[in-house]
Amino acid sequence: MRIEVRRTGGFAGIERRAEVDTAARPDADAWQALAEAVLAEAAPEEEAEGAARGAPGVPDGFGYEITVDGRTVRCAEPHLTGAQRELVSRVLREGA
Repeated sequence: MRIEVRRTGGFAGIERRAEVDTAARPDADAWQALAEAVLAEAAPEEEAEGAARGAPGVPDGFGYEITVDGRTVRCAEPHLTGAQRELVSRVLREGA
């Protein structure tokens, strides 16, 4: 499973990207469960493949695109769910 996160916005407006390929990881099951939870709880307007707009956020807040095997969910602070926040944090911390 390939999980990609793209973070945009913030005060400086610096974009950050990272991805994790879970195929060879010993904790692949945990990554898969978390990614599936993010996809399952996405509202229809958050999961609009190719859509230009993302979830509404706050000024100088971060917006995120979470892509799991080609399915993209868009979300923004402060409206992230627990699963979205955990997955974003893990991918940005452990991804390349």
